Amino acid sequence: MKILIVSLLKRKITPRITASRPRVIFDLICGLKKRGHKITVLGTGDSFIEGVKIIPVIPRCFVDLPAFENPFYAETGFLVKMAKILEKIGNDFDIIHNHTYPEFINLLVAEKIKRPILTTIHAQMTPELDETLSHFNELKNCFFVCISKAQRKLAKKTKIFKIIHNGVDTKLYSFCKKKEDYLLWIGRLSKAKDKKGNFLDPKGVRWAIKLARETESKLLLSGNVEDFEFFKRDVEPYLSEKIKWVGKISTEQPLTKKQVAKLMQRAKAFLMTVNWYEPFGLVMAEAMSCGTPVIGFDRGSVSELVLNGKTGFVVKPKEGIKGLKRALKKIEKIKPEDCRNHVEKNFSLEKMVENYEKAYKEILNL
Repeated sequence: MKILIVSLLKRKITPRITASRPRVIFDLICGLKKRGHKITVLGTGDSFIEGVKIIPVIPRCFVDLPAFENPFYAETGFLVKMAKILEKIGNDFDIIHNHTYPEFINLLVAEKIKRPILTTIHAQMTPELDETLSHFNELKNCFFVCISKAQRKLAKKTKIFKIIHNGVDTKLYSFCKKKEDYLLWIGRLSKAKDKKGNFLDPKGVRWAIKLARETESKLLLSGNVEDFEFFKRDVEPYLSEKIKWVGKISTEQPLTKKQVAKLMQRAKAFLMTVNWYEPFGLVMAEAMSCGTPVIGFDRGSVSELVLNGKTGFVVKPKEGIKGLKRALKKIEKIKPEDCRNHVEKNFSLEKMVENYEKAYKEILNL
């Protein structure tokens, strides 16, 4: 098949990228290429995948471009440019796989394209996103994929074609039975605030710190810091000999994928203390691939990825810190082999690529 992957403009697609959406796109492209498909990418000029043609919309991704006087106008302008390029070249391919952020922007030109467009919804399915995507339900060439059952439940209006889980590189996130005595949290320090000006903390770093302090556990933290004030107010005051931040304080994840994998392999448990409706959560699958159990709040896809009592513990949010403590006390009952087997069976790259290839063929045979 001749497949056009329409990427995002916010970040580039390269072997070293760590952000979840571009990482999934990169891995999917590599997997499809191995299966003999001819892949072309519409995205940023600084993207690179060996053996894959890149059609650039802009020379560099948004996060690496100089600041704009008016970011909203500049970024939406480039996104419109992308959609218009897609309108011109879309019919040169057998199928178009849309991953753009936001997902709906390219669908504005879908009526002028004869080829099928499969859109993977990577974002949280908010009522606003659901409403917007539903406007394209009647287009015969538009198909939507959710990345979890949890995300699908929130699609009240959008017509969903399939659920296809993300996959992780089980070779990179390799199995390690021997664990060290530390907990691990990796996530994003969001710049979003509530009406009172408090940081929303969707990834739940505050819970991880609270658990470590109250159980006197060693905790390693890392991730991208969207707002340094969040770090200075809610993280830095609690750093100590036992609670440490790994890597630089940066708006982008400072650690490489290999460094993250190494931390995951040796961790006693990975903490998924989310305060939001997580659409998938690659870090959970990566940790379990390393044989590391997950302790997480039952929000979004957590209970879908983690087998409670088998590959970790799913805690009811209302149980709060008490629930996290109870789970931590039982963590050594989890067998690393069970965590690994669960990922190999359900969340491997091979499984993801196979499922998307089946979806392409099914659409083309309609």
